[in-house]
Amino acid sequence: MNHVRQSPTIRIMAWPFQMGGLIMLVLPSLFPTLFSPLSRSYPSLFSEWNAPRPMHSHLLNRALQQQTSNAQEADLWSSLPNQGWKACADNQDTQSLDRKSQGYIQVFLDGGLNQQRMGICDAVAVAKILNATLVIPYLEVNPVWQDTSSFADIFDIDHFISALSGDVSIVKELPSDYSWSTREYYATGIRATRIKTAPVHASASWYLANVLPVMHSYGIVAIAPFSHRLAFDNLPSDIQHLRCKVNFHALVFVPHVRTLGDALVSHLRSPPSLDGASSTAHFHNRENVRAGAGKYVVLHLRFDKDMAAHSACDFGGGKAEKLALAKYRQVLWQGRVLNSQFTDGELRGQGRCPLTPEEIGLLLAALGFNNSTRLYLASHKVYGGEARISALRQLFPFMEDKKSLASSHELSEVEGKASLLAAVDYYVSMQSDIFISASPGNMHNALLGHRAYKNLKTIRPNMTLLGKLFLNKTIEWSEFQQAVQQGHKNRQGQMRIRKEKQSIYTYPAPDCMCKV
Repeated sequence: MNHVRQSPTIRIMAWPFQMGGLIMLVLPSLFPTLFSPLSRSYPSLFSEWNAPRPMHSHLLNRALQQQTSNAQEADLWSSLPNQGWKACADNQDTQSLDRKSQGYIQVFLDGGLNQQRMGICDAVAVAKILNATLVIPYLEVNPVWQDTSSFADIFDIDHFISALSGDVSIVKELPSDYSWSTREYYATGIRATRIKTAPVHASASWYLANVLPVMHSYGIVAIAPFSHRLAFDNLPSDIQHLRCKVNFHALVFVPHVRTLGDALVSHLRSPPSLDGASSTAHFHNRENVRAGAGKYVVLHLRFDKDMAAHSACDFGGGKAEKLALAKYRQVLWQGRVLNSQFTDGELRGQGRCPLTPEEIGLLLAALGFNNSTRLYLASHKVYGGEARISALRQLFPFMEDKKSLASSHELSEVEGKASLLAAVDYYVSMQSDIFISASPGNMHNALLGHRAYKNLKTIRPNMTLLGKLFLNKTIEWSEFQQAVQQGHKNRQGQMRIRKEKQSIYTYPAPDCMCKV
């Protein structure tokens, strides 16, 4: 057998690579937070080495040069016309409250703010069905953000009880006879008073048959888990009205969230400061500046690391990003990933890839928003950090968020609390002239329904259309813009009637709205 000797030069050249490999093995033990895929406080080092490159630079360059006509801008900012429906969940006739309660009902809600919000509405409805006294729902600690905020930390509890006093009996805490019924009690063993078998989208008759007897036996019943545990169909009209009354009228955020939200809205409706933006914002004419004066768009930029990892799509971060996301998936989901059997091109063609900040920026620009637009970013941590949103910031230099608009003192009561930060974003979103979400999700669905209830403009991205357009690497800006505008003509808040199995919280008509 022939043996090939390495020359001293080759060995010397290989030494730095060997040392580099050794360093990479040692660094994770020295700086675990930089490499931990479960760390939300610090970005993974792998994903930050290479800044994500623009994926559609030919469109981006043209978008930065585009001009918006006065007529187009006026149409863009116009309010929705009357669509023949009005909000009326708060003044519907409901059955009179039977003061003789059948017992107490507790529910334990997990998920984020908007999932918990729907659970609260369902809990009130179930209490009504069972003629029970509802204990203020218990909010589980969010396993992702470790948020310990309680119901009273987020919502105005006195308003909640008062607004529903004619519909359901609600108490802040259990009487002393039932003080043993706690989260800890149910976590330490099987309990006869706990219902853990409630099916997803259970009917009213299921609750009457399976939960009411337990309440009659013990005077109390606890249901956990309780997310999505009440059907959207085949319920009495008064129960449907009540669910919307809770969602759109009884659930009001605590005063300091509303105060902070009002301050942010005031800043957004004031003329923007040109400091730091004047060099990049080239206003096309004074008319365009005036057309959107005092108005703002809220963009819910749903692009965190979980979503990026779970989608199996390519987001322009190169090999380093792919390796980082693969490692993250392995730790969280043992490598399993949504739609992993499809290629990136197939997923995009099917509209299954979340829009990147760059892509949502191109969508907004194609719709006619220009670089004088006040854009409020409603989002938690964006995967990829500032590098990821640089293209979006180029297009919209007057983009703001909570930290850019509020002082550290104003943010002190909500800082580090994911639910309260989301509540502020929700409040600001409900005051906005236009709302758009980069990808469907709980906040998108919640605001879609709430804004439909108030007849406010909400843009729903056509994911399938956009996926196909972004796959076309040779498409010209004029063709892209025309296709986007045509494909979103009827996706800007036009009323959609709820279909069977669809959420009443996303589509409030006709269950909770009245014909004008």
